[in-house]
Formats: sequence, structure tokens, C-alpha cells
Amino acid sequence: MAEDTDTNAPITVVVSRRVKPGQEAEFERLSSEMTASASDFDGHMGANMFRPSTPADPEYRIIFKFRDDPALDVWLKSDTRAHYLEQIEPLLIEPGKVETLSSLVTWFTIPGHTPVKPPPRYKMAVVSWLGLFPIVLAIFWIFEPWLIHIPLIPRVALVTAAVMVIMTWVAMPRITKLFAGWLYPKSGRDMR
Repeated sequence: MAEDTDTNAPITVVVSRRVKPGQEAEFERLSSEMTASASDFDGHMGANMFRPSTPADPEYRIIFKFRDDPALDVWLKSDTRAHYLEQIEPLLIEPGKVETLSSLVTWFTIPGHTPVKPPPRYKMAVVSWLGLFPIVLAIFWIFEPWLIHIPLIPRVALVTAAVMVIMTWVAMPRITKLFAGWLYPKSGRDMR
């Protein structure tokens, strides 16, 4: 598990599994059953399986999301999950790799793609700043006559709430797409 997680934020888990040749159908059947079982758990928010892109690379990627860390923890410790893993492990070339993504990393998901590795933190910081600066500047420039009359704490609460909404649903999907080539250089990009 790689990233620091906020226990109240949605958690995205990326599982990479390399399947033995000839075991693909059984692996897909068990993975589908496991995903269906996970959907019965409180807080499960969906899952996708990405098949290998070429026969030379037998790696599957299963990406699933839970509402928060406690909900994910219940699934991870469940007997249901253990039951399926016991059947899946013998079908694998090597043990599966699990990576947990949360927090600002989800800002850096390119619409329609699921990167397996988040970009380096310095790139996330630069791109976040490129989104934050014009939004904060515009809010203060446009609304300064009204904001100046609001006490400091409510003013900061209003501005940060507006900035987070704009960043999450408007700015970051566009900025991430615009800077995709820099955030995910072609040599390191894996968008299966």
C-alpha cells in the first residue's frame, strides 16, 4: 500500500496480477465473482478489470474504489475476500501487487483512463498550483468588494470551499488532460 490515506476520503485500490498462460478464463471468472461479492459490502463504489494489452504481457489490473478507509478495511479483512484470494493465487505467476491511491492523487486521473502510478509529487504540486493560482486570483479580484466585509474565518471558509469545488469538478480534469504528456510521459504511461 503506497499512498498516505485520509480515513474519510474515497480510496482507490489498484491490484496488478500476472496470470499464468492458460489460466486466464478461470482467473477472470474468479475475479468477476470476487468483484460481485465486494459490491455487497458497505462503501463499495465500483470496480473495473483491465485485461492485458498484449499476449506478451499477462498482467491484469483490477481497480476498485471504497467510500473510505474503514469500509475498505472491512473488505480487506473479510472471509469472502480471503476465500477468493485462496483460489486466485495459484493461477498467478507471482503474488499480486496492491497500490492504494487517495487524496489529491485522484485529481490526476485523466478522464477515460486509469493510470496505475500517480505522477511524481513535484509534478502534482506544479499542476495543482497552475490550477489554484488563477482561480484564487479571480475569486479575490471579482468578489473582493463583498469579501472584505466578511470576517476572516467565514471569508476563508467560503473562498476555500469555492476553490475546492472548482478545482475538483472543473479545473483539474481539464488541467490534467492538458498536461497529460508531462504528468505521464509516454515511456512510463500505462493506461489500460
